[in-house]
Amino acid sequence: MSCDCEHPDKREELDRRTFFTRIILGIGAVIAGSLAVPLGAAMFDPVLRKTGKDWRPVGKLDDFKVNETRMVSFKNASPYKWTGKVAYSAAYIRRNPDDSLIAFSVNCAHLGCPVRWEAKSEMFFCPCHGGVYYKDGSRAAGPPTRGLFTYSTRVLKGQVEIQTEDLPISTLSNS
Repeated sequence: MSCDCEHPDKREELDRRTFFTRIILGIGAVIAGSLAVPLGAAMFDPVLRKTGKDWRPVGKLDDFKVNETRMVSFKNASPYKWTGKVAYSAAYIRRNPDDSLIAFSVNCAHLGCPVRWEAKSEMFFCPCHGGVYYKDGSRAAGPPTRGLFTYSTRVLKGQVEIQTEDLPISTLSNS
């Protein structure tokens, strides 16, 4: 006697639609898994990274001459481990006749373009939209509605330091 009923040990064959559905779901799972790592890291980054203010050395006091403005480089307050050289930022430091120091952000207060110091005219110029600032960082002309952002400064054992904060620069103090 023969029976047309299926044997319980007989494996079910995959039809074409089921096969491709499983392939597509598998590829989707791989893509979702590969995106989950960087997205998760970005979401938890502010919690895991050290944030806040730090004092950064930028040179010896003798390196800054009275009535001169000089650009200095410093490491950002909370760089990513992978950033390398881009973890560094810059500032302009001016030593006043009374030996006080003032540190300006290199970024324009309008849209953040880098400003350049012109010693002959004693002014900062922004090449993006024509912003101009006096040597004290106050607004001279152009679209910026305020002066350059400034950093707090101090001299410790003959070393000039500026107090940096996490970016963006809008968290810096007003001039």
